[in-house]
Amino acid sequence: MKGLGMTTMGLRWLVAATLTAVACFAHAEDMLRIGSKRFTESYILGELLQQAAAKGGPAEHKPGLGNTGILYAALRAGSIDVYPEYTGTIARELLKLDGNPSLAELNARLARLGLAASVPLGFNNSYALGVRAAVADKAGLRSLSDLVAHPELRYGLSQEFLARQDGWPGLSKAYGLAKTAPSGLDHGIAYEALAAGRIDVLDLYSTDAKIARYDIRVLTDDRQYFPRYDAVLLHRADAPQRFARQWQGFAALQGRINDARMIRLNAAAELEGKTFAQAAALFFADAGAGVTTPNAMQARGFLAVLLAPDLWRLTREHLLLVFGSLLAGIVVGVPLGVAAARRQRLAQPIFALVGVMQTIPSLALLAFLIVLTGSIGLVPAAIALFLYALLPIVRNTHTGLVGVGDGMRQAALALGLSSRDTLRFIELPLARPAILAGIKTSAVINVGTATIAAFIGAGGYGERIAAGLALNDTAMLLAGAVPAAVLALVIQGVFEWLEKRAAPNRGR
Repeated sequence: MKGLGMTTMGLRWLVAATLTAVACFAHAEDMLRIGSKRFTESYILGELLQQAAAKGGPAEHKPGLGNTGILYAALRAGSIDVYPEYTGTIARELLKLDGNPSLAELNARLARLGLAASVPLGFNNSYALGVRAAVADKAGLRSLSDLVAHPELRYGLSQEFLARQDGWPGLSKAYGLAKTAPSGLDHGIAYEALAAGRIDVLDLYSTDAKIARYDIRVLTDDRQYFPRYDAVLLHRADAPQRFARQWQGFAALQGRINDARMIRLNAAAELEGKTFAQAAALFFADAGAGVTTPNAMQARGFLAVLLAPDLWRLTREHLLLVFGSLLAGIVVGVPLGVAAARRQRLAQPIFALVGVMQTIPSLALLAFLIVLTGSIGLVPAAIALFLYALLPIVRNTHTGLVGVGDGMRQAALALGLSSRDTLRFIELPLARPAILAGIKTSAVINVGTATIAAFIGAGGYGERIAAGLALNDTAMLLAGAVPAAVLALVIQGVFEWLEKRAAPNRGR
């Protein structure tokens, strides 16, 4: 009876766990997932969409997911359901279409991919090039064609604009600027670089709030190279049916955000020091305000930003990323180090494999893993960090084992210990300090590398760093960088204490 009772209890537990998992899965399926790119306007639109959808049902915003390629891959993989996009980007960058195709023409092509574009928000945020008004007056610059006569001008263009087909590659050919060598510069700091005189020309969005603040002359696209960039929602084709209640909130936004209102929202974040969520909330609170461009950004104290309510959430996410990937690195890296030490012919292939992993740029690896895993967030970020953690662990395990003297191994053989027991009771204990040193190195490296994971929605302190870059907000940058640095120091101190405890001659 007792065994039967235990079996029944086990079955009940299994059924309860299964029902809980199904309920959680169903709840996750009901959650509308909204993505956004890593620049101010996209952050704000993502928050605005989340606030609009939340009135009808659960919705979450995954902010700052890198560039167009990452968002597009995440959307096709089903990791997000919708994100704000622009018709010109959909046509030129995603579908490789010329001209200004209509929304119906775009949807005819998108339908083949299981996607759709809808809910035109009401404003056109076109690409443009700008120069300071003083420089434009001195050089007589009015249109993009005028740039050809001034090869001495210094260009600072965003990395995405430099890579996009509807960006610099096509623009330079259309206007005869192919011999110009622009520098890559993050969009968030380009305006300050222009104001400081470090560059003369930058790419901008026509709804940027800083155009008026920095007295920038927007050069006329006299050859009409750029298409229209009308803001729409790019989404999975079945999203309006799957999230009918949330979609009603989106439908209410159609045509309600004109250029002036979008500039107003951008100014709230870039010039008034408001958070992206606060800037988005202005849309619902302020029915028809014009553009606001205050003389100076409202100061936000560093401690206030550092100790904001999201600190503990970001800390939990960062710790999960670091130690989850580190544990996987230990489980795989130590056996690889043992194999490299015991089988010399395997050493070089193993070192070459883990060494190559370290050379892959983090953003490129994350983009590849999004496609490979079909998801964004924790899974591809943890895999990337795991791969980066391997090299120090494998190398130090190998070094520690090779450093064990032959005399020790011969003594173990004389005592009748098997090769497995020699490894377990002699070699690994003696190599423990070196192995711990490798694990410590991996942990410290991963604390810094994990900040990149925010670009694919994995959270952590990188969220603040990405937002700080988008806004050129030093306080926000430091609020992400300082906790990461402190965490790295704490982890290093803990592992150094463990290394002393693990020393073979401790206590003699």
